[in-house]
This record gives sequence, C-alpha cells and structure tokens, in this order.
Amino acid sequence: MTTVLRASDSAQFLGIVPALAGFTPRESLVLLPFHGTRSDGAMRLDLPDHVIPVPHYAAAAVDLAVRVPGTDAIAVVVYTGDAAQQTPDGLVLPHAVAVDTLLGCAETAGLRVVEALCVTPEGWCRYDETDPQLHPLTDIVPPPGAAALGDVSGDQFAGAALPAASAAEARRVARIVRGLDRTLGPERTAHAGEPQVIAAVALLDDIPAFLESVLEAPDPLPPLSTAALVWCLGRPPVRDTAIAQWATDHRQGIRTMEAQLAFAAAGSPVPDDVGRVFLGRGTAPDGERLRTALRTVRQAAAQAPREARPGPLTVAAWLSWALGRATHAGRYLDMAREIDPTYSLALLLDAMIGGAVLPEWAFRRGRGE
Repeated sequence: MTTVLRASDSAQFLGIVPALAGFTPRESLVLLPFHGTRSDGAMRLDLPDHVIPVPHYAAAAVDLAVRVPGTDAIAVVVYTGDAAQQTPDGLVLPHAVAVDTLLGCAETAGLRVVEALCVTPEGWCRYDETDPQLHPLTDIVPPPGAAALGDVSGDQFAGAALPAASAAEARRVARIVRGLDRTLGPERTAHAGEPQVIAAVALLDDIPAFLESVLEAPDPLPPLSTAALVWCLGRPPVRDTAIAQWATDHRQGIRTMEAQLAFAAAGSPVPDDVGRVFLGRGTAPDGERLRTALRTVRQAAAQAPREARPGPLTVAAWLSWALGRATHAGRYLDMAREIDPTYSLALLLDAMIGGAVLPEWAFRRGRGE
C-alpha cells in the first residue's frame, strides 16, 4: 500500500523530507524531483566543498534530477551544522551561492522550483526570501502517516555499521576460511581429518546453488556457511557471480559462473548482459532479494578474518549502491580500502560512486525500493 504524505507549507514539507529520504540528513544537500505536485523520493548529496567547482556541482545535481522520468520541478533542502551569518545587509544562509547556482541550472533545464530551504542548528529558512528570517525548528514535525514509513531518526550513515560478531564464532569462521585456502588453494595441504573444512568444501560443490541457498537460509547463517561464503567472495570470479546472481536469479548465476571460468581459462569475453547488470543497467533487481543478500554479506564481513574482509565489504558496497544507498556503499568501500588500498573492485566502485553514477533503475518512478 502506498502512503501519501501532504504538506501545506514549508515547515510541513521539511517534516516530509526525512520520510522520503529514509533518514534525517546531516551535512547534506537533498534534491527532490517532482512530477507535477508529487515527489516519490529524495536524492542526497554531500555538501559542496572546495574540490569540485560550484558550477560543476550544481550542473551534476540537476542532471541527476532530470534523469528521473517525468521530472518537471525540483525542491532543494540543505542540512548543515553551519550557522547563518548576520551581516549589515541581512541574514546570509550557508551555501547560498551553491544553491543559487543550482537553481539557475534548474531554470535553464526548464524545471520549476518547488522549495529551496535551509536547516541549521538555530532554525530553518527559505533561500528565496527577500529578507531571510530564521524560523524555529519546532515548526518541523512529521506529518500524519510518516511513522508508517519507519524510523528516520538516524542520519544517512545509520545502519551502515557491520553487525556485532561473536568472538567465538569469528574464530570458527577464520579457522574454516584458512582451511579452505589450504584445501582448495594451489598447495592443497589440508588434512582429511578436518571435518568442518571437508563440510565447507562439500557446500562449494555447486557454487551457484550455494549462493542461492544463503538467501534462503536462516538469519544469521551458521559459521560453516558463513566461512564458505567469505571464501567465495574472496575469489573474483565467484564474487562477481554472486553479484550477478543476487541481482537476477539462479539461472543467471550459472551463466555468469560459466562465463567467468571461460574468461579465466581462455580470455573469452563476458556476455554483455552480465556486464550490464554490474553497471546497473537493465531490469531492476528484486529489492527484497538484494536486501537479504546485503544482510547476509554484512554478517559475513563482520565475522571474516581481517585479511578476508575486502571481498565481502566490496560486495556489500555494490548491493548498497544497487539499492540506492550510495552513502552506505562509500562507507563499505572505505573499510575495504583500509585493509587493501589496491583492491581493484573497490577502486572501480569508488570511481563510479564518486562520479555520481547510479543504477538506471534508481531513476525509475514507482520502483519498489
């Protein structure tokens, strides 16, 4: 069932923004694309800094909005810890130059401006007021029905931390992962008397079937399955198969696994449709399937030995990105690069996210996510 939230003034509109975003933004510029009088969601951007010129920042922000089909207007809200400055000429709001430039780009693109607002620790204000005045933050209240959309009290980083991991289970996972390295690696030095390693090897007899099974298993996974998954996500061909399969289905996972093995053995090209999934193109994945995969991979990353974490963390980053959670994706990439600054998939994803590349399906109205 769709929940419709309505605002009759700017303060009520500010009460709606966290519900549309899924969190309460902090140090952010939030862009809301409108079609007529309706907006289905919000895009969060870091506030402009001194690295990217303001005109480039503004143009890129508007370009994101117009990629949403049917967009004919935008609203802009800045959330900042900076205070408005009182000058002899009146109140100067933080990031006023960037917002003015962005609104100019919107006008050039033929977009109406629904709202342009700023929220500071002292109060909120409109950027388009001739004589800006701060209004009390107590004016901003969630509208009726907003609670049905979930808790939005946390900021954009809420939920990005890895789950707590039992030290005993983490030791079991690490022992099995290292046993798999010895058993399935080039030296193959593991002994037949390691029953947990033997059981983990058996799980990997059919890798696409195993990758599908972790989506259907109890949450959380038992240490044996977690270890097998950690080992899989540390091998690029299997890691990339997991991404493609979880974004599509078991059959596509089999095709991707075959293509990855053919590429590794003979350099055979990977089918275009596999690459399109990774780049966020084509049919939108099932959101619940991606969320289940993300919960499972986050648990695996939390329990993995440190040296084995870049794979699960990078897959968690891709899954977050595919779900429209680019901020969470960036956090997981930071964690991966702290362990291995040269991890290639983390570098590639970081370049995509840093370039404001989002999945095509993120711009489709009426999507389930």
